[in-house]
Amino acid sequence: MPTVQVTDLKDDDFLLDVREDDEWRAGHAEGALHIPISEFVARYGELTEAAPQDGRIHVICRSGGRSAQVTMYLAQQGIDAVNVDGGMQAWQAVGRPVVTDAGQQGHVL
Repeated sequence: MPTVQVTDLKDDDFLLDVREDDEWRAGHAEGALHIPISEFVARYGELTEAAPQDGRIHVICRSGGRSAQVTMYLAQQGIDAVNVDGGMQAWQAVGRPVVTDAGQQGHVL
C-alpha cells in the first residue's frame, strides 16, 4: 500500500482525516477534510466533491490503521490515495500544528 511520511507532506497537500468526531474535536490538522471511517461509505460523495480532480489524497488517522483501510478502498476505486504513516501521532511528534475547530492549540487523542 502506498504510504507517505508526515515529513514529506507539503502544506497544500489534500488531507483526509478519518478519525471519529471526538478525536477530531480534540485536535486536527488545519484544512483537513473530516469524514469519520464509521461514516465514510455514506459520505463518500463529500470526498469526491472536495478532493482535487487530478490530485493525490493523503489519508490520516491516529496511528495509520484506519487510514490504511480507507486508502485501500480508495485505491480500489481508482483514486490516487496514500496512507500517512504514523498518523496524527507522527504529525504531532514532528511539530506540525494541531488545532481545534476554534483555532486553539489542540492535541491528539
